[in-house]
Amino acid sequence: MWWDIVIAIGAGLLAAWLALLIALLLIRPKGALLAEAVRLLPDLVRLLRRLAADKTLPRGVRVRLGLLMVYLASPIDLIPDFLPVIGYADDAIIVAFVLRSVVRRAGIEAVRAHWPGTDDGFAALSRLAGLPRAADGT
Repeated sequence: MWWDIVIAIGAGLLAAWLALLIALLLIRPKGALLAEAVRLLPDLVRLLRRLAADKTLPRGVRVRLGLLMVYLASPIDLIPDFLPVIGYADDAIIVAFVLRSVVRRAGIEAVRAHWPGTDDGFAALSRLAGLPRAADGT
């Protein structure tokens, strides 16, 4: 009886993981966007740290950013990084999702004010994360 429950839970977790894998394969950044994401990584990490430390942002935004940084630093991923392309794409997709959430709650100006990189880098970040364009030339 209890084996049936364990098997059902295992099958459910496997089905959920496979559904997530298929979704990530479908919405992963394509070609040059994935290369841009890797190039932006150092500036992106500094951006996340600066946004999480900004006490003027709502607490929920800072909590999301803190949880994102913990997830990115964790050796455990939704999709293992040794899988070609999709292994790193899950991290990029989760970052894009959290950044969109931050922009909805705190505004694009907060993200722009804390961006440590170049204007071209911010434009690439905006394309990658699907952020709206800021009025200051980006």
